[in-house]
Amino acid sequence: MLEACASLIEELGYDGVTTTLIAERAGVAVGSLYQFFPDKRAVVQALTLRNLERFMANVVQRFDSAELEHWWDAVDSMFDVYVEMHRTVPAFSRLHFGDVVDTRLLDDGKDNNTVIAEGLASLIAERFGRSMSELQLPVAVAIEAADGVLKFAFRRNERGDQIVVDEAKALIKGYLSTRLGEPE
Repeated sequence: MLEACASLIEELGYDGVTTTLIAERAGVAVGSLYQFFPDKRAVVQALTLRNLERFMANVVQRFDSAELEHWWDAVDSMFDVYVEMHRTVPAFSRLHFGDVVDTRLLDDGKDNNTVIAEGLASLIAERFGRSMSELQLPVAVAIEAADGVLKFAFRRNERGDQIVVDEAKALIKGYLSTRLGEPE
């Protein structure tokens, strides 16, 4: 059902998708869909949560497979995973992390970017021996800035204007270096 939802959103956009269309595309009765999801928003929420899990898992995989000596090195990995997902994961380019549907789609108590920032700050803290208290605000600000600039990159070019993506990386690294220190 999630794959059907993703392909429909890719084709029709969020507003064009209905639970009936999702059920038809998935090859199930609409009643079966309602056994798992009360409405379209719930299906999209499950899809968005799956994308967040995929994003975090891919970031961890990049962290584990690359020689990252400093938090600075991790920034490129995070950007690259996001851009790759934007280009290749069905409906991700239309939903991002759910902000198109609801700014609190990932967690009723926090906005979507806060959920992402907390997850990434936790990964950086664990990987580079930094404290969460030191990372929380700078990473949250960096996520907000990156979100805006990456949206701009994808408005300029549906695959993401690489020059703008590179500018976003430089912007975030520059900002974070004033808060977390330059690479040694």
